[in-house]
Formats: sequence, C-alpha cells, structure tokens
Amino acid sequence: MDYNAVSMFVAVAQVGSLSAAAKRLSVPLPTLSRRITELESDLKVQLLERTARGCRVTEAGSRLFEHASGGIEALREAERSVMSDQARLVGRLRLSLPQSFEPWWELLGLFQRAHPDIQISVYSTERRVDLFADGVDVGLRVGAIADDTVVARKMLSFRHILVASPRLVERHGALRHPADLSKYPCAAWGSTLDARPVWTLGGHAHKVAATFTANDYLHLRTRALAGDIATELPSFLAVEYLKRGDLVELLTEHPFADSPLNLVYRRQRHPSTIVRAYLDFCSAHLRVIEDKCKVPFAC
Repeated sequence: MDYNAVSMFVAVAQVGSLSAAAKRLSVPLPTLSRRITELESDLKVQLLERTARGCRVTEAGSRLFEHASGGIEALREAERSVMSDQARLVGRLRLSLPQSFEPWWELLGLFQRAHPDIQISVYSTERRVDLFADGVDVGLRVGAIADDTVVARKMLSFRHILVASPRLVERHGALRHPADLSKYPCAAWGSTLDARPVWTLGGHAHKVAATFTANDYLHLRTRALAGDIATELPSFLAVEYLKRGDLVELLTEHPFADSPLNLVYRRQRHPSTIVRAYLDFCSAHLRVIEDKCKVPFAC
C-alpha cells in the first residue's frame, strides 16, 4: 500500500474536497486524483464518492480514515521533532480567533517572542471553524463546547457588559430596568443582515429594538464612544474606556451571564509539540487576559 497516497486520502477525507486537499498539500489536482484512484485499485474498494459539492468517504473509506489519520499525524509529529532542535521549536502554528479579540493579540506577541522560529497563521472569523476542514491546529472559542471531535482546555470566563457614553445617559436619563432601554437608541451584534438580537440581562431575555446591528464589536464600540448608541461589548473591549470615563456601564444590577473561554484542538492521541507548547504558554500567561477583562468596581 502506498502510504503517500493514504496521506493524500486522509487530507481529502478531512476537507471533503479533492481540489481543497490538493491546494492544502501543494499537489497538482490530477496527481492527487490519480494517486487515490490507484490506492482504491490496490485495496479493491471504493474509498470516496464524488458529489456535486465535493466528495465524501464510503464506509470502507471511513474505516481506513479512522485507522490511518492518527498514524499519519504521529509520523508528522515525529518528523517535526527530528527537524526541530530541543532548545528552539521550529514550525507553523495555525490558529483561529474570534474577531476583535484584542487581548489575545498581546498574548500571541509574547508567545512568538518566546518562540521566534514558530510561524503563526491566524484566521479571524465570527463563525465556529471546523478544525479538520479548515486545517486549524488550535481554536479559541467562546461559550460551551458541545463537540466530541475536539479537546477543550478552559482558560477563563468573562462577561459582556452594557455600555453607553455619559453624554447619551445625560440626554436620555438613567436606566433602572431593562425595559427602560426603549428610551435609548441601541445597537447590537448580529451575525446576519436580518438579525433580531436578544440580550439576556439578569437571567431574563429582552428583545432589542436595535437601530443598528453589526458583526463587529469594534464598530459597535466606535458608535458607543461617539455617543450615538447604547450597546453590548465584551468586557475587554470596554475596560480602558470605563476607567477613563469615556463609557459607563448600564444596568449593573442586571448583568449578562459569564461566558467561558476555551482553547480547543483536534482529538488525537498525541498533539504536536508546538500545540502543547502553545496551550501551556497560554495557561501560564492568563493574567495578560484576565487583567483586561476585569470591569472597574466603580462602574
């Protein structure tokens, strides 16, 4: 059996597309297609079924993938280990981060200064990426993890807060209850153009009559600082402005719930040396993040 062809098959099974796998492996598409056809001929089974959107593994293909994927990852790790000297980690780390997650940018800088021979590629997106299909080593995810294909390491919890500029509060009056939000122009985060946002304040859901929605918290923060709207922000995007008095926290007696923050990586027997180094570094330097998530007591 051609083990290079098996490695190509595993890549196709992970991304669900011959062309995407060819691009990921830097192999011409005709070459990859021919090698997998030859592998199917050698094994005398069909491993892939072509579909309109790409391809999917057959039952036999699923069995091969289950047995082969872990072994190929172990071989790749052995190769990385041999090629890297013990003092300096060498290689590439592929990460996904939520958009606008500013505190993590500083932590990544610290990590790369500690390991200058590691190349970091960051994919920033609002959607929950598929670590296998997108080729991501470690993802940063907010919220509960209900995915048995990944291992989660909890970092910390933070919460969103409701904020506005002092000028807006002076114009529209103080808020005592979430129902009073009807007096304010509000903006909210929304993942679609027809989003109908809901804020859960003090454990109760409240529909938001938003005059503006965006899937970018930095944009919402800019509008809040301009005095245009009241909005929800992750605490780390508001803390410095709360301390300076450019923003004030609203409805402090009706807080948002805490949100867990997790690092997730593919479920496999042996995560790579670089992945383990990154996970351990993040755990050891959480204070960088925690200090930026603490809402001033006075607010």
